[in-house]
Order: sequence, then C-alpha cells, then structure tokens
Amino acid sequence: MLPDWYTQGIDHIWQPYAQAKIAPSPLAVARTQGCEIILHDGRHLIDGISSWWSAVHGHNHPHLLEAAHTQLDVMPHIMFAGLAHEPAYALAHELIAIAPQGLQRVFYSDSGSTAVEVALKIAAQYWVNRGYPEKSGFICLEHAYHGDTYGAMGVSDPLNGMHHAYLPNLKAHPALPVPLTEDDLNAWEDALARHAPHSAAFILEPLVQGAGGMRFYPPAMLRAMHDICQRHHVFMIADEIMTGFGRLGAMFACHLAGITPDIMCIGKGLTGGVMTLAATLTTEAIYEAFYDDDVMKALMHGPTFMANPLACAVARASLQLFAHEPRLAHAHAIEEQCHASLLPLRDVHGVQDVRCMGALAVVELDATRFNAFAARPRFVELGCWLRPYKNLIYLMPPLVILPEQLEKLTNAVIEVVHDVMNPKGA
Repeated sequence: MLPDWYTQGIDHIWQPYAQAKIAPSPLAVARTQGCEIILHDGRHLIDGISSWWSAVHGHNHPHLLEAAHTQLDVMPHIMFAGLAHEPAYALAHELIAIAPQGLQRVFYSDSGSTAVEVALKIAAQYWVNRGYPEKSGFICLEHAYHGDTYGAMGVSDPLNGMHHAYLPNLKAHPALPVPLTEDDLNAWEDALARHAPHSAAFILEPLVQGAGGMRFYPPAMLRAMHDICQRHHVFMIADEIMTGFGRLGAMFACHLAGITPDIMCIGKGLTGGVMTLAATLTTEAIYEAFYDDDVMKALMHGPTFMANPLACAVARASLQLFAHEPRLAHAHAIEEQCHASLLPLRDVHGVQDVRCMGALAVVELDATRFNAFAARPRFVELGCWLRPYKNLIYLMPPLVILPEQLEKLTNAVIEVVHDVMNPKGA
C-alpha cells in the first residue's frame, strides 16, 4: 500500500524527463543508506548511478551528516551579497588547492546549469570589458549536454539532444565534432579559427560527454583542443559537473590531460550529493577584467542561495573525505571490476561497445533492439537502480560501493543484455 503522502501528492507533481501519460509511476522511497535505496515497500535497490551522479561517498555518510547538523545550528543560510561567512571562504581556498593549477577565483551558484550560465556570462563579458564586444558567441561540441537552462541549452547539441522544442528560441552556436585523429584535429582547428573572431569561449565536457551518449575521447585530444583555443584567443570552459570529484579516477578530468581551462564548472559531487551547490572557477586574469572603478564592468549575477553556508560546510566535509580516504583508488578498483565483468559482453550480438573509465562503465547496444524505458523496471526486479537511456546502459555507482554490490550491478547488466539481445523463443 502506498503512503498517504504519495497518494495525496501524485496528482500535483510534475516529474523530470518523463512523459507522464505513459511513464511508469515513480517508486516511493522510505530512506537511503550507503549505496542502497530502501523503498517504502521494503525492497532494497543498489544505487548504480549515485543519485544522478552526485552521491560519490554513498548516501547518509556520517561525516557529511555531522557537518550539516553542526552548521545547521550555527547558520543555515545568509545572503552572500555584502556578507561573508567561514564555510564559503574556507571552501573556496580548499577548492583552489585541488583545482587545476592557475584557477584562482570561485563564484558560487546553486546548480550545475547555473554554473554553466555563470561561465558563459563571464566569458562573454570579459571580452566586452576588454573592448572586443564582437567576441560574443560560443562554440560547443556535437553531442554536448550542459544543462537545461536557456544558455546551457544553447551550447548543447541542438540536433542530437533533448531540447528540440526550444530551438526557435535558442541562439545558434557552432557545434564541432569531437576530434579523434590528427586529420580530425586539423579540420577542427580550421573550423575553430573561422569562428574565433566572434567567439568568447569554447565549452566542452572533458574526456566524457555524459547525457549526449557517454562518449569517451582521449586526454591527448583534450590537450590539443586546449592548445588550439589558446592559440586563437578563445577561452576554454571545462564543464566538470559530471566528470569532477573522482568520477574518472582523478579529482578532475582536466588533471588527466594535464591542462588548466580558463573557466571550470563544478557541481553534483561537490557536496557528496547531500546538498545542492555549484561553482564556477576562473583564472585571476579573467577576474581582473571585472576589477574596475566602473560598476558596469562588474559581473551582475547572484543567485539567492549562492554560497549557502549549509551546503558549503557539507562540501568541505566531502573534500575531507577525499583527502583522508582513498576515493581515487576506489574509482580505479571500480574500473577494473567493471572492465573484467562487462568486457565479455562485446562478444554478444547486438552489443556495439563496452567502455570503462574510472567509476563509469557503459554498454552501448543496437538501438533498434533495445528499449531503455522498458529495461528500467527489469533492473528494479533485479534489485538495482539504473536508468538506461537511448541505447545505453551505464553504471556510475558511489565510489564507496562494495565489490559484492558492484557485482550485483554488473550481473544485472549482463542478464538484461542477454535477455534483450538473445530473447527466448527468438
């Protein structure tokens, strides 16, 4: 039997990414613990996607909860305009210490999409402040996804993404293919050079394109694109909202390529999935373009809950866990186990690819034979919480997942793939 809160609220809730007329009813959750989601009916599900890629330390980690409780008694929130508080200032210092070298300034916001919006505004206004207002456009990648707000939608793939309904209202920005060879790279530089005189920045998801298809590309190509942007005076914005905080086996994906972007966006794992918080980091050179006697050269942006003390305190506790527990080693162990378990699926007819990087594993299937929405309930039956989409089944578990829990996830993936690709009676 469903709880009263569920039956009373179901007719008033608008769910994300769902066609309510045909989507299955959402599952009622009673509580979370570690790597598990406990449903109202008593079933336990292994969280295979870290609550939308954010719960890097698992759910209800005592160190994070203690930080929240302590800060709650002191100051749960205060506006950040004209006022300062320890959690935000201390966190900024700690973020700069672990960020790619050269990033020096932190602008807080309240979600990943907002962090992207801030990055775009910073990049565009920089050139206005420096006397180059014509450099107002942006360059993105094909299959990119940077969020659901308007600016973020504008630099996401307009043709292969999910925002078709808004195309008439979005400013068109060039979307370049991800270069994978030297010839690709030469063509990529030619294309960027054509757009550079009118472009403020190039934005990308470093090493892995997430919602656009979990597409991987090598660190060498990220380095090359960074160098090209530098040569042509186009800022690089690294959207590390998904890839940051250990997901790919380093604190940030840019570390794996040895680059420092001009602007970097972070969120999701920033608070270990406990609170909503995001930030946009920039170099001191960019900040200096806004540092002026002219008030009109200031960055006019300020979300109400930016630098929320409660969220900042939890984020600091999350960074302490990264400093004192072997999270990056955990990510590498997840990669090894997923690779060993899932790689044999490449031999299954209809499986197009299996790829792993850090604590991310992807099985790509024949789109004509795989229905992601139909597969989701099957994973629940197998005791797993996974959300396959398009032609992909992916795992992005908490970094603290136990080997036996991860084995349950990979076994479920193997079972579903075999059932779909080799159905009985076919």
